[in-house]
Amino acid sequence: RETGTLTADERTKLAQEAKRQQDAVGWRLVDDAATGAWLGLPSKLVPQATAGNTGGLWQSARGETRIDTFRLGNTTLAAAFDQMKRQPPSRKVGYSVMRGDFFVISGLQGLKKFYVRGQIKDAEVRAITILYDQAMEGIMDPITVAMSNAFMAFPGTSFVGVLPPGPTPRPKVEYASGVVVTATGHIVTDRRATEGCQSITITRLGPAERVAQDRSNGLALLRVYGTERLEPATIGGDPVGGPVTTLLGVAAPQLQDGGDTVSAVRTRMVAEGGAVTFEPAPAVGFSGSAALDADARLIGMVGLQPDSAAGTPPPRAILVPAKSIRTFLYAQSVAPHSGPANLDAVKAAIVRVICVRR
Repeated sequence: RETGTLTADERTKLAQEAKRQQDAVGWRLVDDAATGAWLGLPSKLVPQATAGNTGGLWQSARGETRIDTFRLGNTTLAAAFDQMKRQPPSRKVGYSVMRGDFFVISGLQGLKKFYVRGQIKDAEVRAITILYDQAMEGIMDPITVAMSNAFMAFPGTSFVGVLPPGPTPRPKVEYASGVVVTATGHIVTDRRATEGCQSITITRLGPAERVAQDRSNGLALLRVYGTERLEPATIGGDPVGGPVTTLLGVAAPQLQDGGDTVSAVRTRMVAEGGAVTFEPAPAVGFSGSAALDADARLIGMVGLQPDSAAGTPPPRAILVPAKSIRTFLYAQSVAPHSGPANLDAVKAAIVRVICVRR
């Protein structure tokens, strides 16, 4: 529906489809040492990488697709714009625009389609040229748009929606879920979601302190003080009843009209690369949420595991087993709650965690 807001399920499906298409072409972000620019590349389509005249060069085995970066020094944007429209002479410009500190030119170059995007800073223009056979336009036209959006001529310049090579920058405000594990205010959540926080707040409970962490398992232990007696969750054991599991968490405010309602979603646990992941992945805000088996026992927590490839979609959600949580708590001299397991009791122990960074 045309609401202007994606539901959690729609966001999950969109992310899955984007990841599928990125994987299909080998999409990755590259730091081009020759020019200093950052660019997105469909590496499976242009596997041959060499040095160009003034930048990098990537092309397909038979030359159907070619991507060049280049730099022009001691020039103006208008001069570079005019030069790129006229050279090489075989170019026939179909579209061109120069605005602010950048320009875009596209059209035909011989029998191939071409696209050039350039940007200026301090009398230096850095640009990218994308050249491909017209028979490839069904594949390359949308990729060219993505490459244009991802091109960062001068890293550090603000480009909305572009992730630079390397670790993904953390948001200034990050929402996660947490599981209350003691009546006196101990809460287990995802370590990564609580890193670098200037302040941590638990909705309806107040400020929290991060008192311990477990890097190997991605766990963080929070503590709130001065609260009334809380209802903790019972930490279970190995899952019962197969791979289907229920996640209890608090989706980010933008997914529930600013609310902080605890919700339950059904997902499957899938063994992947030595870890257990969730399919489909949970919504934003579900890191630190509780994973329950068919008997409503808390069998673990949703943790975030960064992908090893730079510029990829957000970290994958993995299962941090209940055994790891219990071991972590015992190491901090915190005794896990014991008692019968049921869905309502666990739901009462789920909270929203808000991290605010500088």
